[in-house]
Amino acid sequence: MAVLIGVIIRLVSKGPILFQQERVGYLGEKFMCLKFRTMFVGADTVSHQGHLHQLISSDGPMIKMDAHGDSRIILFGRWLRSSGLDELPQLINVLRAEMSLVGPRPCLAYESDKYLPWQKERFQAVPGLTGLWQVSGKNRTTFVEMLCLDIKYARTKSLWLDLKIILKTIPVLMIQMWDSRKKRKSFLPTAQPKAVLQAPPDQSIVFP
Repeated sequence: MAVLIGVIIRLVSKGPILFQQERVGYLGEKFMCLKFRTMFVGADTVSHQGHLHQLISSDGPMIKMDAHGDSRIILFGRWLRSSGLDELPQLINVLRAEMSLVGPRPCLAYESDKYLPWQKERFQAVPGLTGLWQVSGKNRTTFVEMLCLDIKYARTKSLWLDLKIILKTIPVLMIQMWDSRKKRKSFLPTAQPKAVLQAPPDQSIVFP
């Protein structure tokens, strides 16, 4: 599967197959997190920082930037993201002991800089490929709710809890892919109906 994804990325976009980004992990230690590249090389990151700042300062749900389309994403990139397959290379991070199978989402440095002191307790758990937040609503939760779920996991982590989260992950990903597909369809431009010839002069034709 990983080889096939790598070939697809190579065919649809110039640049490296893997994307490396500095993330903050256990006890605030920084590491290079690996993902399959889903954006064009040199894509703007300032817009993501602005989006993240809005999520932190508001009480709205954690909606991704690409929920309504994102021109920075390569062909098939949105599918890789919604399926979680873009994060397969993070198994290398797991082997390096920088991540675990289950744990909080590894955050970016400019995100952690905005944390309040109590919110930094989330760093008491090793970041994971999946976690309590991911199977508890994810993009329907607020930023503070996400941090509270991460802290709850850090306080109550156990093998049994990890197994339950892993079992919930696959159906959650399937629902996420379905939701992403529906959203894309809802934002596709609809074909305009052809104007009816000889329409009554007092009747206007309304296009959607």
